[in-house]
Amino acid sequence: MSIAADRTIPPAAAAPRRQSAFEGSRLREPVLALILPLLLLAAWHLATTGEGYSLIPSPSAVAIAFYDLAVGGVRNDFFSGTLLNHVIASVSRVYGGFFLAVIVALPLGLMIGRIATVRQMFDPMLQILRPIPVTAWLPLAMIIFGIGPTSAIFLVFLGAFYPVLINTVFGVRSVEPRLFEAASMLGCTPSAQFTKVVLPAALPAIFTGLRLGLGFAWMIIVIGEMTGVSVGLGAIIMEARQLSRTEIVICGMIAIGVAGFISDRIILMIGRKLLSWSPNHV
Repeated sequence: MSIAADRTIPPAAAAPRRQSAFEGSRLREPVLALILPLLLLAAWHLATTGEGYSLIPSPSAVAIAFYDLAVGGVRNDFFSGTLLNHVIASVSRVYGGFFLAVIVALPLGLMIGRIATVRQMFDPMLQILRPIPVTAWLPLAMIIFGIGPTSAIFLVFLGAFYPVLINTVFGVRSVEPRLFEAASMLGCTPSAQFTKVVLPAALPAIFTGLRLGLGFAWMIIVIGEMTGVSVGLGAIIMEARQLSRTEIVICGMIAIGVAGFISDRIILMIGRKLLSWSPNHV
C-alpha cells in the first residue's frame, strides 16, 4: 500500500495592501489637518447662533470683525484697517526678543553642557530664576526699561531664553563620549571639538529648543505688550478687552496663532535642511 507523502502547503502570501489615491495624494495632510478646526468651528457656530444675546460672538461676527480689522470699511472705528501695523509691531518684538535669547542662550548652553566649571558657576542661579513666571517680571521690567517696546522685548527674551538654554544643555550632555575619543584620535583639538563635534551632534536638540522658544515668545507677547505700548496684537487684545469687544479679542488671538504657526513652519523648514543627515531630524 502506497503512502502519500505528507506535504505541508505553505499559507498563501498576503497580497500587498493597495494604497488608495487619497493616501498617496499631497492633499491628504492638509485635509486631515482641517478636520479638527472645522469640527470646532461647527460646534462654535451651533453654540452661538440663534442666541438672543451671547457673551461669545458667532463665527460670522468674528469673520466680519477680522475683515474690518484687516481692511476696514465696515465699522470704521478705532480698530478698522489696523491689523497689518499690529502684526508688524508684534513680529518685530517677538523676533527681537527671540534672537536676543538665542544669542545669549546658545553659547551659554554649549559651555554649561561641556565645561564643568561653567556649569557649577551658572546652573544654580539659573535654576533659581527659571521657575519665576514672566508675569512676575512685568513690574520690574517697566521700572528698569520704562514703558514701551523695550520692556516687551525683554519679557519675550525671558520667555524664549530657558527653552533654548535647557535643550542646548541637554543636547550637549547627550553627545556620545566615543565621538570625542574619535575626534581626538583624528587630531581634533579640544577647542575645535565645539564646532566639529558638539554643535553638529547637539543640533537636533537645539532645534527643538528653538521651536519651543519661539512658541513661548508668541505666548508671552500679550504680556509683553501690557507695558504701555499702543501698537501690537497684545495691545489690541487688551484694548478690546477693556471695551468689551470680544470679537476683536478673538481676532487678535487668531492672528497670534497664525503668526506663531508660520514661525514654527519656518523653523521646521530650516531644521529639515540643516539636519537632513540626522535620522532623528525634525
